[in-house]
Amino acid sequence: MSKVKKKVKQTVKLESPFNNYWDKTNYIILFAGLLTLMVGFYLMTFGPWDNPLSLTASPLVLLVAYIVLFPLAIFYRRQTSKVELENSDDPSES
Repeated sequence: MSKVKKKVKQTVKLESPFNNYWDKTNYIILFAGLLTLMVGFYLMTFGPWDNPLSLTASPLVLLVAYIVLFPLAIFYRRQTSKVELENSDDPSES
């Protein structure tokens, strides 16, 4: 008789590379972007349709929110020094 080999399933737990990516600074920049967005849309409501404030200032404020603040909130990452990295990798300090 032949021997039957059993297949053993090994579970591998993968960690997400995005784990703990957003910190307090990212959320502050995001809320600043939301506030800037609300101010931009509020500026758009002033006066008649040909008001210079709603035709020039409002789109510039909205561009700052959409092109600068929202991507900055997503991509901002705090710089870590070599000393912090060495201390966080050392398991004996726990």
